[in-house]
Amino acid sequence: MADPLSDVIRLLRPRAVFSKGISGAGRWAVRYEQFGEPGFCAVTGGRCRLAVDGEEPVVLEEGDFVLLPTTPAFTMSGFEPAPVLRIDPARAAIAGGEVRFGRQNGPPDVQQFGGWFSFGSPDAALLVSLLPRMIHIRGVPRLAALVRMVGEEAAREDMGREMILERLVEILLIEALRAAPSDASQPGLLRGLGDPKIAAALRFMHGDVERGWTVPELARAAGMSRSALFDRFTRMVGVRPMEYLLAWRMAVAKTLLRGGGLALDEVARRIGYGSASTFSTAFSRHVGLPPGRFAREMG
Repeated sequence: MADPLSDVIRLLRPRAVFSKGISGAGRWAVRYEQFGEPGFCAVTGGRCRLAVDGEEPVVLEEGDFVLLPTTPAFTMSGFEPAPVLRIDPARAAIAGGEVRFGRQNGPPDVQQFGGWFSFGSPDAALLVSLLPRMIHIRGVPRLAALVRMVGEEAAREDMGREMILERLVEILLIEALRAAPSDASQPGLLRGLGDPKIAAALRFMHGDVERGWTVPELARAAGMSRSALFDRFTRMVGVRPMEYLLAWRMAVAKTLLRGGGLALDEVARRIGYGSASTFSTAFSRHVGLPPGRFAREMG
């Protein structure tokens, strides 16, 4: 059975990991401007406040994990009033060593291990738009252990480092997303996968992308009426079923084209198009350039 969540992570192609230890003590507050790349942290001791723009502020405690798929601007602080130190996330992202905020001596009030990575997929913005803006998870020790493993591997210079990091981050993302609490107010891929009927439709799309799916066919496969599937899918996922299917097909097509070695009609067949010309027209309309040119520029 197809696993849409794993499929999406695989096509996002996470890479370029950077991570470090961060701690705070006494009076401290830092403001990171919008970064745009995915960021994460695991609290390994103590507590602090986190206020992500557009989200309700939360208290982070030992064992908590936070994933920000696009890392909007946020403020992190202790529990006493303090002047806010503004930080350029692009510069902070390349600075090495552990960072201590607030009082420099004595035990910290909070310790965490965090970092960021990038997505290699040209469809990252589209796919990430289907994920929550902020994922806050409590009580999953595996996530903290994975973050620590990422940090340890990132600090090494051994053979196979990049491949191991890519696999670790893929696992970290899947663990975080499947452990994420269901948010009934926010449409997206996780909410769709939390609904048995919509999850079935998503698995059919991912599991048989070659098939010329229509809304009535998907509805029958998922055991729903056409109107019920259309309305529920749109409400849960945030896009119409055929919009999602088109976006997924084009994401798969881009991966096949970048890999090279396949004729255009074979790429078309693998994503459900009856001819290379029909596929080329659809691809050009969706991407903004014909598939042959895309393959040359992105290969």
